Amino acid sequence: MNDSYVIVTDSCSDLTLKMVTEMNVDVVPLSVEIDGNIYRHYPDEREISVKDFYDKLRDKKVATTSLVNVGAYLEFFEEKLKEGKDILYIAFSSALSGSYQSSVIASGELNEKYPERKIVVVDSLSASMGQGLLIWYAYQKQKEGLSMLDVAKWVEEHKLNLCHLFTVDDLGTLKRGGRLSGAQALLGSLLKVKPVLHVSNEGKLVPIKKARGRKTSLQILVDLMKESITEPQNQTIFISHGDDFKDAEYIAQLIQEQIGVKHIEYGYVGPVVGAHSGPKTIAVFFMGRQR
Repeated sequence: MNDSYVIVTDSCSDLTLKMVTEMNVDVVPLSVEIDGNIYRHYPDEREISVKDFYDKLRDKKVATTSLVNVGAYLEFFEEKLKEGKDILYIAFSSALSGSYQSSVIASGELNEKYPERKIVVVDSLSASMGQGLLIWYAYQKQKEGLSMLDVAKWVEEHKLNLCHLFTVDDLGTLKRGGRLSGAQALLGSLLKVKPVLHVSNEGKLVPIKKARGRKTSLQILVDLMKESITEPQNQTIFISHGDDFKDAEYIAQLIQEQIGVKHIEYGYVGPVVGAHSGPKTIAVFFMGRQR
């Protein structure tokens, strides 16, 4: 284990409290505003529980999100530098948030202020537990003794092999968030259309298919996974869900029956990503030939 540096990420990685504790990863919280209150999202859910958040969405409350500003990054990073640690920060996709740019500005200032220390910032071009899985891999490399720069290089070289596949159940959340017109949402709901999306090489959420019905959408995720996944028998994959563990277990069963992977970890789609995707979202993350 190379402990000369710390791995830091943000709460959009949706890593569970158990995971961040085991990996000793520090998490910068992003914020969500809902029902007139602003909550920072921490892995221990100290300000709002994920279940409470999804209950509010089901009550048709509109959630909005905000980036982490430069000052918050300066404060967070400086504390680690004062402890004598270098920092590898793996950030939420720059195409989905301005937080990455804030972290770059902060790291530049602190690299000048603490020339004996080093902060490396990597744009994951990933989201939710896709970002989390990239951090999990970075931690495995750190455990193997790789230097911070070597781990950062590995992440840069492999991040576009980190595949994200989502299906969204609640078109109303997309409508309320301004990502779908009222007419589109109404028609989609009447026809029981479930969009299937992925995260592109540019780090954007992009629709790729439409399914009629929930079970069909989950099977499409598995079919797309089959086309891309590499050496599934050796892989740990992540599945995240918008407060729908039952369907997370269902798709895990399909994956094991039709593909067969080494290990599956589960987690929530947290409030910051969930503000846009809504309840009952199901997402699978794995290493593949390409996104």
